[in-house]
Amino acid sequence: MTVNVYMIFNGNCEEAVAYYAKIFGTKPEGLSRFGDMPSEPGQEMPEVMKNRIMHASLDIHGSAVMFSDAMSEEPVSIGKNINVTVLSDDLGKMTEEFNQLGQDGTVQMELQETFWSLGYGIVEDKYGVVWMFNHDDGRQ
Repeated sequence: MTVNVYMIFNGNCEEAVAYYAKIFGTKPEGLSRFGDMPSEPGQEMPEVMKNRIMHASLDIHGSAVMFSDAMSEEPVSIGKNINVTVLSDDLGKMTEEFNQLGQDGTVQMELQETFWSLGYGIVEDKYGVVWMFNHDDGRQ
């Protein structure tokens, strides 16, 4: 199990990833765009989002720092744009931790299967910290 930082940007994620990659002498890994994501019937991706970054990662001094553009048209507030990400191969333990944070917090996205993982969810804890839980089952 690891804990990583996930930075969220307002449409300038690709620029930020290139900037940090240059500074830290590394290269982006796993760069994908929202337009690459399979669409759900009735939930078409807005055209403005298709070229934005859904996920990218940089290895900075041995730690994975992950990046994404915000999904909504609402800008992400500075200070609310860095999330803590829990990556785990133990779905049961991860589910337990997610549910405990959600008891006193606010679940933003229920823990659920996605096209990249058996379990992914987002919860804001009672202190206002946003936690992203992602089951690492090798799909990424």
